[in-house]
Order: sequence, then C-alpha cells, then structure tokens
Amino acid sequence: MSEVVTIKDKQFEKFIEFRQIQTAINRIAREMDDDLRDKNPLFIAVLNGAFMFAGELMKEVTVPCEITFVRLASYQGTSTTNKVREVLGLNESIGGRTVVIVEDIVDSGNTMVVLKEELNKFSPKEIKIATLLLKPDALKQEIHLDYVALEIPNDFIVGYGLDYDGYGRNLKDIYKIKI
Repeated sequence: MSEVVTIKDKQFEKFIEFRQIQTAINRIAREMDDDLRDKNPLFIAVLNGAFMFAGELMKEVTVPCEITFVRLASYQGTSTTNKVREVLGLNESIGGRTVVIVEDIVDSGNTMVVLKEELNKFSPKEIKIATLLLKPDALKQEIHLDYVALEIPNDFIVGYGLDYDGYGRNLKDIYKIKI
C-alpha cells in the first residue's frame, strides 16, 4: 500500500484505503439507523472537508432525514489556526429537532465546541456528532462524539475530502504526510 502522491510541496503516502473507509461508514450508518429511528434527524455537514463523508453516509443511512451544509474554517496550511470563523450559515430551522453534525475530522475539538455552542442558540432537541476521523492525541476539548468511524494518530492527512491548502480533497483514499 506504499503509494506516494505529491501535493504542492509535500509528499504523502497512502494511509487508509477507500474500502476501509467505506466499511467504517457502513458501521456508523447502522448505529445511526438504530439511534435515530423515529427522530426525523437533520444532518448538518461541515464544508468543505466533510462533503465526501456526508455523501457516502447519506447513501447508507436509511432513516427518514434531511441534510444541509455549513461552512467553517479553522485550518491554514498544515496547522490549525485555533480560530473558527463561519463562512456560510444555517438556513434551516433546527428548533426542537435532533441534529447530527457531520465532520470530516476532529483533532483539537475546537471547531466542534464552537459549532455546538452556535447550534444550541437555536434550541435543538439534541445535538449528536459524527466524525469520519478522530485524532485522540490531538484532542484539547472535552467533547462527546456519538459516531466515530476511524481513530488515527496525530499525523497531517489529505484525501477523501481533506486538503492541504485546498488540494488533495479529490483523492479516494486517505494519505498521511511523509516525513
């Protein structure tokens, strides 16, 4: 599996193959089907990174649901800025609804804390968090994640929606930076 790709000025080696990603997504979709039955959930996918995860997840979740998108930014280059700024807001009413945030990766947890605080202002019934990837060693916030597809080490990664300065999102597999 030692395929290497170059994105801008950095090299990345294949880390997680699409098959493994798909298996993990199928597993959490089944968990969601059990947990969210009769709850009419609204999935809120965080752009840009979660678009591939959200698309695959929606193909597997079978409970009646809706999906919408918000856009937040907290990364610059290969490091987090630790500041979250909302670029595109939420247009749907979430009052009294079960909301599931769909995120590509949780590392520090800062983005999820801020987004959850913002969403709570609109009085949802409950907020659940689904992430494709979790970096437990990078977590700085105490935050409960309801659905975690895969846990990974604290490496910088690209592919499957994740980027390096806007590039690499289109890779089917996930790659980690080669040191």
